[in-house]
Amino acid sequence: MSQTFAHFGLDETILRALQEMGYQSPSPIQQQAIPLILQGADLVALSQTGSGKTAACAIPVCHRVQTSRPTIQALVVVPTRELSLQYAKEVQKIGRCKGVKAFAICGGESASLQLSKLKHGVHVLVATPGRLIDFIYSRSIDLSRVEVLVLDEADEMLGMGFYEDLEFIMGCLVHPHQTLLFSATMPEVISRLAKTHMRQPQELNLTKESRSPENITHQFLYCPHHLRDHELAQLLQTLEVQQAIVFCHSRFQVEKVCQALKKETHIRGVDFLHAGLQQNVRSFITKKFRAGKIQVLVATDVVARGLDFSALSHVFIYQLPKDPESYVHRSGRTGRYDKSGTVISLVTDQELNLLKPILRHLQQEPIWLGAPPPVAHDKPKQKTTSFAYRQKKPRVYTKKKT
Repeated sequence: MSQTFAHFGLDETILRALQEMGYQSPSPIQQQAIPLILQGADLVALSQTGSGKTAACAIPVCHRVQTSRPTIQALVVVPTRELSLQYAKEVQKIGRCKGVKAFAICGGESASLQLSKLKHGVHVLVATPGRLIDFIYSRSIDLSRVEVLVLDEADEMLGMGFYEDLEFIMGCLVHPHQTLLFSATMPEVISRLAKTHMRQPQELNLTKESRSPENITHQFLYCPHHLRDHELAQLLQTLEVQQAIVFCHSRFQVEKVCQALKKETHIRGVDFLHAGLQQNVRSFITKKFRAGKIQVLVATDVVARGLDFSALSHVFIYQLPKDPESYVHRSGRTGRYDKSGTVISLVTDQELNLLKPILRHLQQEPIWLGAPPPVAHDKPKQKTTSFAYRQKKPRVYTKKKT
């Protein structure tokens, strides 16, 4: 018999909210993390994107909140504004029947309005490092009653250069409290942070147990560098794409690809998202994408990290990342809540070496759309001109039957 959330001894109001949200049974990370968090243990939990890390933390935190106390009892630190808003919304849903109040503070919003909200009482505060430190320095926030500190997407925050900020925040909580660190990878800097600021933390590593969710299909398209835009446009118009994210490395590449897709396709909505946009613009685009008004979103890793878009059917990787961990984060945007998802990566000659460690991580042979890359010893290496390539028979994609 499969385990249910009732086995954890959760508050009836939490169980009712989970039922209303459609939660049926806990995921592997939730099965292992929730009991440890309820016991009060410090925890370092590694689990891949889309595994249910947010709920694994939010459920026991909401259970432990005492709603009769209008103080900040849990502090959640996340890397981006978009993720802070999403996290606070999830906590609010889980704790709704109990009366748990969650709120996000982040850049791009009026600090005075955020402070006003805090004065009305917040139980779970979700914050980005910069805005939180601003409030700490101005002594506008009271963290003396915080019982649980959560660092979510810790590897991303450290990769963005927030190590000193996180050390400062953790150092501000001098009273006894529980610390929970959630991440998809475990770089050495996270180990150092845990040893310095955590009390004999329990460790969960579910990244080794699953190479990739079975509901996600990984496919690859070999193409010349100069035809990536064209091949991507053909894929988007041929396949049955409900909603998709296209990942690029840089802001310049994001805008370039977005313009190319608008020019070469007849898709109902194409837009882009990167950290160089104003916060209100990023929020507006994110809301449009969630509402289904944008079908294809071209984005960098930073802004899409941790975001949960439930209708996402496809992820297109325009440029292969330099490490398998980044590939996992990108591919984990689709296939949420046990839905099927497809990840298609465009691979050039220069990226074939990057593909090898990704395939080792996935533990699978590559599934090629169209012709695979030529084997080096099959024929002498020669430069292919764009004209010669255009004379080849056009690539044909098979459309799904309905």
